[in-house]
Amino acid sequence: MDNNVVVAASERIDWGGSRAEDGTIVTATETPSSNVHAGLPNPSTGPVRCSLIKGDYFYFHYGCDGQDDRGWGCGYRTVQTMASWLCRSSSCPRIGDMQRALVTVGDKPASFSGSREWIGTVEAALILDCYYGVPCKVVHVRGGEAELEQVAAEELHRHFEEHGSPAMMGGDRDNSSKGILGVCTGDNGSWLLVADPHYYGGPLEKGELQKRGWVAWRSVSSLHPSSFYNLCLPQTAGKPFCPLRSDGPS
Repeated sequence: MDNNVVVAASERIDWGGSRAEDGTIVTATETPSSNVHAGLPNPSTGPVRCSLIKGDYFYFHYGCDGQDDRGWGCGYRTVQTMASWLCRSSSCPRIGDMQRALVTVGDKPASFSGSREWIGTVEAALILDCYYGVPCKVVHVRGGEAELEQVAAEELHRHFEEHGSPAMMGGDRDNSSKGILGVCTGDNGSWLLVADPHYYGGPLEKGELQKRGWVAWRSVSSLHPSSFYNLCLPQTAGKPFCPLRSDGPS
């Protein structure tokens, strides 16, 4: 193991909540940090299969546009990170825009708009389709490390090799949204490259985000053993640039 690699310190991880008070609130005029995984070493020095994101993106997190969404907005922030890769810009739909889109397509009642209701992988797929015309594959993975190793890791390898776009991961008992930027598999199991949206504060340099663990390799064994997980995988092959649709929800 490379001693410089930022990885989980224990088998069980707090994926958000206790660290959400880090930093100070950002104003809406600041641009999110980009390509925050760059320079992070692989999690294993032995024979390993690594599949990573291809292209540029911005890292969205709690409060990054001036809206305090701590405790409920992680899914929206992960969608914004995914959207920034699709449109090659930090100008992505805001939380209110996404909520109105879900109401417009009939997925949510009118009361959802302006609420503090969270979203998951299914809603993420609807939003990306509405705004960018990009379909998403949603994969359900039953709980348990063996299932995560056999199904989730292989699906993510295939996704990054074929599409190269950021993915989203969320579950039931572990309901904290995670942006997935890559996957590595070696003799000691699989690791996920996680962009954690639960950071709250102003933009940090990628090195500082990596040092604090907001962008890090996390072993599959650190995931909740009795939670199921869903993956949202944008099907972007042949669509390297997807500008915001002019006929998208208003």
